Amino acid sequence: MNATAVAVASRSASEGTAGPSLQDDDFALFGLPRRFDLDRALLDERWKALQRQAHPDRFAHQGAAAQRVAMQWSVRINEAYHRLRDPLRRAAYWCELHGVPVDAESNTVMPADFLLQQMQWREALDDARDAADIEALLQTVEAQRRERLAALADAIDQRQDARAAVEQVRALMFIERFIDSLHARLEH
Repeated sequence: MNATAVAVASRSASEGTAGPSLQDDDFALFGLPRRFDLDRALLDERWKALQRQAHPDRFAHQGAAAQRVAMQWSVRINEAYHRLRDPLRRAAYWCELHGVPVDAESNTVMPADFLLQQMQWREALDDARDAADIEALLQTVEAQRRERLAALADAIDQRQDARAAVEQVRALMFIERFIDSLHARLEH
């Protein structure tokens, strides 16, 4: 196998598909549909198969150039895997592929009702007297997280609505950070 053959397919040759390219999107690289709801076991299986086929040690006897190409593949496969296995990163990536980047750093505009909800949660955290209060708040916020994830799945998988998905991703980014702060408070 030469260095160019490192471009191994996650799909079988019998499907008549060419191997993946470094320029393929993450979903295509793994032979998965562009969806929010992915089969995690299948993702893990494809990642392991791709990593086995592209591991630089397999190309040691072919020289430095082949190992460099294999290393590029290995890095590309790992980056794609980490992006696809994280629901928020996967959703943000899907939105980007559909021409609507999340731009969380530069676009902080949120709907008024969500801003009000954030303020109420922060006040509840400030008013929390003990771990039981924080646990109760955590359960409330985690319920909201589940609802938002369901709305995100609907926006992507059912409606193919990147703008609605971006709004959910941005809200979920805040919710994830807030959940982290609740866990940090519980640890102290």
